[in-house]
Amino acid sequence: MLYLARSVKSIRGVFDRFFEILKKAESFDFTSGSIRKAIIILSIPMVLEMVMESVFALVDLYFVGHLKESNHAIQIVGLTESVFAIIYSIAIGISIATTAIVARRIGEKEAKEAAKSGVQAIVIAVIINVLISIPGFIFAKDILRLMGASPSSIVYGAVYTQIMIAGSVVVMLLFLINGIFRGAGNAIIAMKSLWIANISNIILCPILINGFWFIPPMGIMGAAIATTAGRAIGVLYQCFFLFNGKGILKIKWNYFIPNINLIKAIIKLATPGVLQYVIASCSWIFLANLVATTGGDYASSGYQTAIRIMMFFILPAWGLSNAAATLVGQNLGAKKIERAEKAVYKTAKYNMLFMGFIMLICFFSAHYLISFFTNDAAIVKIAVNALQIMSVGFIFYGLGMVLNNTFNGAGDTWTPTWINIFGFWLFQIPFAYLLVHHYKLGPIGVFIAIPVAEALITILSLIVYRQGKWKRIVV
Repeated sequence: MLYLARSVKSIRGVFDRFFEILKKAESFDFTSGSIRKAIIILSIPMVLEMVMESVFALVDLYFVGHLKESNHAIQIVGLTESVFAIIYSIAIGISIATTAIVARRIGEKEAKEAAKSGVQAIVIAVIINVLISIPGFIFAKDILRLMGASPSSIVYGAVYTQIMIAGSVVVMLLFLINGIFRGAGNAIIAMKSLWIANISNIILCPILINGFWFIPPMGIMGAAIATTAGRAIGVLYQCFFLFNGKGILKIKWNYFIPNINLIKAIIKLATPGVLQYVIASCSWIFLANLVATTGGDYASSGYQTAIRIMMFFILPAWGLSNAAATLVGQNLGAKKIERAEKAVYKTAKYNMLFMGFIMLICFFSAHYLISFFTNDAAIVKIAVNALQIMSVGFIFYGLGMVLNNTFNGAGDTWTPTWINIFGFWLFQIPFAYLLVHHYKLGPIGVFIAIPVAEALITILSLIVYRQGKWKRIVV
């Protein structure tokens, strides 16, 4: 009993220290003091935030992967996620611009202007989303057909795509409002919002997919409703803290009145940010189509399964690299360029170590990871092959993420845009097509093209970073 009491006390102590670190994020000055401590304070909630975002995909994958017609279900969920990447791209692009502006204003001790910028970004995002979601809902079946989904898969799960696109405004807001909190250095709220959204999704998914008590089983449609509802609950939580006036950002309702100068500044900064992710997303859509049309339903399902597991591990690393964006933005705003450089170096070192460890896990444990989400032998075989090949580039991903967030945090959003155009459109797509068709490698050619392209993008980013243009950007 004494041993048990000591163990409980020890665990409690760990949690107390953990939450003490998280609380410091709300008031910590990221322009002075220990850079290592600043990275820890920022990255812990950001990593946990991204873990929660990646859990969304895995929860859906697990439950639909055990449905009777899992080959159709996994393909529809995966292809929808690929198309949804366009919406993610817009959300992330606007979020990047908002984080950079808010971080710069906070670094300049202009909290009021930071709050105004955040609200104007929300208005812009909602308007854009309405223009996208309505035609997306109407033409959902045509979109799936263009993506290479089989007719039987479209009949089976087009409703999933329709519901997800119709509710995409909550995705836009979830990313954007979290970007506002991150720019202000308050990553703990961003993390908690995704905790709440995920817990809601985990509870709702099995109930709506399989049925419970008076609720009938809805299958794949239930997965879409659960995911959308879970994210909506997370957004409500964000809004509560954004508008209660107790944080560093004091939001007033008159901030929603359009401010042309602010809107122009956000759009100017967000446009290349949106483009850099749309470029990457379109490349992923092309690769998904290439796998589906050359490998069929099982190859497509295997590829989508591997991608989702890969993203589960990559998103936490993206959360760690987000620390660089906040630190660079705030320190450039405070005219502390050398400190911003040190923050980039240390964040990159930590992220590469993390991704090297993940690379070993994915390469040597691929079969166990894949088998947990589907028991279809044909899907497992392809997914294992895909995950092992793609994991070879994880260390490059780790460095590339930090450099990408460094440019974006500094407000230099055009640099990663041009690098992405070259890396994805001028290299990855032609290279994948060449391997698939000319060298007759089929879907394996796509798997190989992914880490090769990411390595090239990282090398180009490093060359441009060392030139130092990002230090002189005015936001």
